[in-house]
Amino acid sequence: MFESLKKKFSRTSDKLEEELIEEAQEENNLEEESGKKFSFFSFGRKDKKEEDDSESDVAEIPQEVESIQETDTSDNETSDDKDEKSGFWSFGKKSGDNKKESQEEESAEEIQEEEEPKKPHFWSRNKDKDSSEETDEDEEPSGMFSFITAKTISEKHLEDILWELEMGLLEGDVAMEVASAVVDSVKDDLVGRKIKRSNDITEYTYNALRNAVAEIIDIPGKSMTEMIETKKAQGEPLVVMFVGINGTGKTTTIGKLANYYLKKGYTPVIAAADTFRAGAIEQVNYHADKVGVKLIKHQKGSDPAAVAFDAVEHAKAQGKELVLIDTAGRMQTNTNLMDEMKKIKRVAKPDLVVFVGDALTGNDATQQASKFNEAIDLDGVILTKADADSKGGASLSIGYVIKKPILFLGMGQGYDDIKEYDADWMLNQLFSESGEEVNINEA
Repeated sequence: MFESLKKKFSRTSDKLEEELIEEAQEENNLEEESGKKFSFFSFGRKDKKEEDDSESDVAEIPQEVESIQETDTSDNETSDDKDEKSGFWSFGKKSGDNKKESQEEESAEEIQEEEEPKKPHFWSRNKDKDSSEETDEDEEPSGMFSFITAKTISEKHLEDILWELEMGLLEGDVAMEVASAVVDSVKDDLVGRKIKRSNDITEYTYNALRNAVAEIIDIPGKSMTEMIETKKAQGEPLVVMFVGINGTGKTTTIGKLANYYLKKGYTPVIAAADTFRAGAIEQVNYHADKVGVKLIKHQKGSDPAAVAFDAVEHAKAQGKELVLIDTAGRMQTNTNLMDEMKKIKRVAKPDLVVFVGDALTGNDATQQASKFNEAIDLDGVILTKADADSKGGASLSIGYVIKKPILFLGMGQGYDDIKEYDADWMLNQLFSESGEEVNINEA
């Protein structure tokens, strides 16, 4: 998820590090030191200690070449990778350790002397190395530098970098006001920071971006589950009305939510209040049958407000805790359909009006939510197809723009593929390496 945003965040850190290191090089204020150069995402790893232990084990493998074939399959893979990258020194390692290490140190010094006059030297020499090469500190330069005199991040250092970040966010379908808020927050956080080591730049940039995004995505609001419990204590069902344009997955989302709350021990009922299309009634009927919940429906062309009203009365009479009202998809510019939606709201008196938007439409979803919010006053948002969203613009923007919380995320096509929104989980998705923490059942 959100690979595009991750790259932009990481690039911001890289650019700032490049800027400060090149300036320090011109000032003769830079020296290389031993130690591991951290990647941008290493600060977000949950199991960093385990990874460090694993890296330590990998570093020891070349010293035990004779026992490689006795290891299991996973060890063989690690050793093979290591030999492939550095086979020239692994041969005869036991008899010639000291001599070989001396030759490598002399070779590294010669390379440094040849390249030192070049301005990009300190930055570029390790820039393209993969993470496994960077961890092998005995064979490669560490890539970490310190400043003889601590450097202070100024607005001058950030001007071009933050402009590039803002443009990148806009290209990722992040709303203008959100992009500006992120950039302003990062600037306030970084200007004046004193830097002693290159790793400090990465850490401070990571924290500045993470704090900025945390403020954006954490919109206060009660969860739907909490509201069901509150209404249940009052002897009433929670009534939820779903709105949005055609094709966003609104009806499928209702089926997922019915299944979600059935498994939590509640009894939902669905109202087929999209009476404009016979196909819409058949579709919601299909989902209701699949998950095993009651559907309240009328004939095509009947009053959708009446269907919603009957569903609420049925829930009250049967002691059901949740009413899910499906409404016709409509463009936010269609005045007649928007008025019909307002009528449903007046009659059914929903506790929640939820906008269902397609995360893949990016800024369009944010604009649609804004229009619906103006017309009917939304209470929350559900984003579908969030698992396929590489840009992340809608997920980052929509709640902040309309000042209403995201309630759920659609994470796949199955009925179980829906996740109750959690800002901390979202933050980890935005600031973790590719593939980390995407299993919704473990979140």
